[in-house]
Amino acid sequence: MTELEQQIVTIISAAGASKAKAFEALRKVKESDYDGARALLAESRQADLEAHKVQTALITAEMSGEERPEIGLLMVHAQDHYMTSQLARDLVEEFIEIFEAKEKGGK
Repeated sequence: MTELEQQIVTIISAAGASKAKAFEALRKVKESDYDGARALLAESRQADLEAHKVQTALITAEMSGEERPEIGLLMVHAQDHYMTSQLARDLVEEFIEIFEAKEKGGK
């Protein structure tokens, strides 16, 4: 496996872990365990940061002209996983706010 492929797999793995934690947090929301959900979202955010670091390194290398990685299906797959993990986390954060406010009698 090339260094680029290893970096791409790191993005996929970290994004997958992030998304899994976000959906685990959503199950906590269904149980009205908002503190537990927030804790899981913090773990999700940490996994996303790992993916973000690798993505940023690849983008920086490309922009500096150091190397121009070939954009293949594996990289597209990695970006897809990374973006959906961020979306999942963002949505679960909103669900926490909505359902917690509803339980407290708010809007």
